[in-house]
Amino acid sequence: MDGTLTLAVHDFAAIRRVLGIPVEADILHHLAALPEDEAAAKHAWLLEHERELALAARPAPGAVELVRTLRDRDCQLGILTRNAHELALLTLQAIGLGDCFDTRDVVGRGEAPPKPHPGGLLQLAERWQVAPSELVMVGDFRFDLECARAAGACSVLVNLAENLWPELSDGFARDCAELLEQVR
Repeated sequence: MDGTLTLAVHDFAAIRRVLGIPVEADILHHLAALPEDEAAAKHAWLLEHERELALAARPAPGAVELVRTLRDRDCQLGILTRNAHELALLTLQAIGLGDCFDTRDVVGRGEAPPKPHPGGLLQLAERWQVAPSELVMVGDFRFDLECARAAGACSVLVNLAENLWPELSDGFARDCAELLEQVR
């Protein structure tokens, strides 16, 4: 969702600095490996920081039109995010898409292991009673593509000037407006 349906605003380098996380470390995996008290305090800070970002979220170019068009075509839509479920719902409201997703189809880091682990995508496939190969994962980072590949789903990279991971992606669009044109 962040950077795919919304304009990317997370400053991951700054988050790592504030939380004392090494530059090369994955934030969520690093926090999961900390002692419980330290992890809880850092998770609380991260959640509050992400809440501010969620409330101020702005849609990515073409995202609202893409989602509404797919919904109107009766496509099953879900969100798989490394963010918290409640914040994903706040973000969707902020960008005007809160009515397009069943809350049970918004899977955050509390409901499934964070991407690139395929668990959340497999959870959606099971809930919708479809084979993972029938899913298309749209995302803006290699974790999205790796997640799709591990689940056996298709992947589309969006919101970048070029396809940085062609070996992982099945499709590419410079933004959601271009992706909408591709699916028309």
